[in-house]
Amino acid sequence: MTTKLYYDSAYVNEWSTTITSTLQREDGIYVTLAETAFYPHGGGQPCDTGTIGGIAVLDVVLEDQEVLHKVAELPVQMEVRCKLDWSRRFDHMQQHSGQHLLSAVFRERYQAMTLSFHLGSDYATIDLAMPELSAAQMAEAEQEVNRQIYLNRPVTSYFVTAEEMARLPLVKLPKVTEDIRIVEIEGVEHNACGGTHVSSTGAIGMVKLLRSEKQKGNIRITFQCGSRALNEFNNSLQILSKLSVKFNTGKDEIVDRIEKWEQEQKQLQIELAAMKELNDSYLARELLSSMEAGCQVITHISDTRPLKDLQSLAANLTALTELPVLLLTAVENKVVLAHHGAAALSCGAFFKAHLNEYHGKGGGSDKLAQAGFPSWEAAQAFYDFARQQF
Repeated sequence: MTTKLYYDSAYVNEWSTTITSTLQREDGIYVTLAETAFYPHGGGQPCDTGTIGGIAVLDVVLEDQEVLHKVAELPVQMEVRCKLDWSRRFDHMQQHSGQHLLSAVFRERYQAMTLSFHLGSDYATIDLAMPELSAAQMAEAEQEVNRQIYLNRPVTSYFVTAEEMARLPLVKLPKVTEDIRIVEIEGVEHNACGGTHVSSTGAIGMVKLLRSEKQKGNIRITFQCGSRALNEFNNSLQILSKLSVKFNTGKDEIVDRIEKWEQEQKQLQIELAAMKELNDSYLARELLSSMEAGCQVITHISDTRPLKDLQSLAANLTALTELPVLLLTAVENKVVLAHHGAAALSCGAFFKAHLNEYHGKGGGSDKLAQAGFPSWEAAQAFYDFARQQF
């Protein structure tokens, strides 16, 4: 059986060892090692990656207490030098240790037990057995967990027997009854855990709580620790700085400036809608006045108006005439057909009967239908065909 170096020290990241067996499976090649520091998936923590004999390690799993390493190809030599992706490993150590400390704070302050832990590539989450969490409570928990980090409490791990475990103030009893591994944060908690952890709380760096949300009657906290939290802060600061430059104001005044900008935009939208309505009214009357005698359909091609504007124009026209209205936009390659309701024509049925011939997609009701086409040529061809039907 492989000697699991990650139990001796989470800080081992390079070592020499021997490949003890190889396995060819449907999903790839696996090897076992005499000693390994590669942590397999488990306990909410993803596996380590790195290299074995210079070959990339793609996955690490635990089966029957044996650690299997999925590799990109089989190493040539049986004696190999192994190397972890240390940035990934240390990140996992920071997030996992931060989770232990954060869970302890919520348990102590609010008697809220942690139900589950998930460590993703960007964020980590815990689900807490509590129905509500106020913003003040969340801020208080964040302050306390970071205070515990500043105290730089030692974090140790060790194995105990069932009898020794019975004398410890464990957070909860583990499922296993042998090879019981305890992770202890001095003065804070004893927790049965097989994951990799930092050697003291100070190495967590910091914990930032990002948001909370209700999840199946409980509360889910999304958070980041250490380098992830620092990167999140730097990214947010960069965005804030760009907004400050864009709105030509100090960072403290950005929210007020954006609110003012939003009000200005709302007013502009109101004015624009009024102008569009007026423009549609003028265009509708112009189209009606320029109709040729005996014309049975009002037609118009626009090079600038999107579908939404064509629908508005169609509404203006059908309010002024009982004739069908056929409109085409070159902006989106779309066609609108509408009428007041007096015409013996179902716009939707007409589109359904003929769209396929022109590769169009759309439909509608008796009084209004619209359709889009894959090209300008197809849209224009359908428009010309429809115009000839009236």
